[in-house]
Amino acid sequence: MNSSYETVGPSRAEVDALPGSTLVEFGTDWCGFCKAAQPLLAEALADAPSLRHLKIEDGSGRALGRSFKVKLWPTLVFMRDGQEIGRLVRPGSAASIRQELARLGSAG
Repeated sequence: MNSSYETVGPSRAEVDALPGSTLVEFGTDWCGFCKAAQPLLAEALADAPSLRHLKIEDGSGRALGRSFKVKLWPTLVFMRDGQEIGRLVRPGSAASIRQELARLGSAG
């Protein structure tokens, strides 16, 4: 699992072209909600070690976050072959993250 949000992320076209399963996490290192979600993500992602996890810093004027219509942090976008399969905003439990991973087909 990535520890910090990347300040320079991929373009939307690059994300849409990624094969397989991907979790795109939008947030910031200073966001309290983002910090609170990290143990939940770590617990849920322990069951999906091969899942591609992009941790992208978001904010005003950040094109990738705007293209996904991100409004609150953290926002987790679950994608398969460039298509959004599910989304969680401010997840409250590892179980809710696991449920989306199961829908994505990448858990276990």
